[in-house]
Amino acid sequence: MTTTWGEGHEPEPQPIPLAGWVRITLRAVVIITLILLCLALLLLLRLVERPIYGLRRPITPHITQFVCRSALRILRLPLRVHGQPLHGRAAVVANHTSWLDIFVLNASKRIFFVSKSEVAGWPGIGVLARATGTLFIRRERSEALAQTKIMQERLLAGQKLLFFPEGTSTDGMQVLPFKTTLFASFMAPELRDVLQVQPVSVIYHAPLGEEPRFYGWWGDMSFASHLLSTLACAKRGRIDIVYHPALKVADFTDRKALAKACEAAVRAGHSAHRN
Repeated sequence: MTTTWGEGHEPEPQPIPLAGWVRITLRAVVIITLILLCLALLLLLRLVERPIYGLRRPITPHITQFVCRSALRILRLPLRVHGQPLHGRAAVVANHTSWLDIFVLNASKRIFFVSKSEVAGWPGIGVLARATGTLFIRRERSEALAQTKIMQERLLAGQKLLFFPEGTSTDGMQVLPFKTTLFASFMAPELRDVLQVQPVSVIYHAPLGEEPRFYGWWGDMSFASHLLSTLACAKRGRIDIVYHPALKVADFTDRKALAKACEAAVRAGHSAHRN
C-alpha cells in the first residue's frame, strides 16, 4: 500500500488576485497548446518508432524533454544542473517533492518514470504518462516479483528508469528514508554486473517572500489549488538538481545496502543546496 506523508501543517491556500488569474489563463493556454501539439507529434512518431525499436525509444523522448524545458520557462522556474547525467545502461533514483518533479527531471535528462498504477487512471495525466512511456506498478507484495521482471526487461532494453524510493512526496524540506523494494530489480544476474544507479537530489527554492514550502505538494493538498498557485505566481523561484556519481550495483551485497548508499547521497546533496 502507498502511504502519504503528512507531517507538519499544510499552508493555507492564498487568495489569487485578478493579475494572478490573468497569468493562470495565459500560461495554461500556452502550456496546454504546447502539450497537445507535441503529444500529437509524439504519437505519430511512435507509429514508426515502435515497430523498429520495440521497447527502446531513441526519438520520442526528445519531444518530452522539449515540452518539459519549455513548461519550466513558462512557469519562470530556472533549472540549475550540477554534475553530469550518466550515459549508458543505468537507473536513476531521486527525492520526491511535487508533481513538478516530472518536468524537472525530464527537462535535464531523457528518462522513463516508474509510477504507481493509480496514476494511469488519472484524467489527462494518465494519458500523457502512458504516451511518454511511464512504467506503472502496483506496490503490493503479491505483485513484487512480476513488477521486478518488468523493470528488468525495460532496463535491459536500454531505458533509463527513474523512481522515487521515498514512496511519497513531501514539503521539500527533507529527504525521507528510502524504501528498498524496487532496488531488488537491480540485483538480477542479468543486470547486477552491468548496471549503475545514479542518485539525484532535487531542491526547490521558493519565490522571494513566499512560504519556503511553496512548491511542495503533499498530504491532503489539492492538486488543483497547488497547480493554480504555481501558475499564478508572478515571482521567480528556482530549482537545483544534483547528479551524484553513479553507483555500481555489483559493489553492493544486497538491495538494502544499495538503497542506503543512494539515500545518503541524495540526502547530502539536498541538505547542501537547500542551505
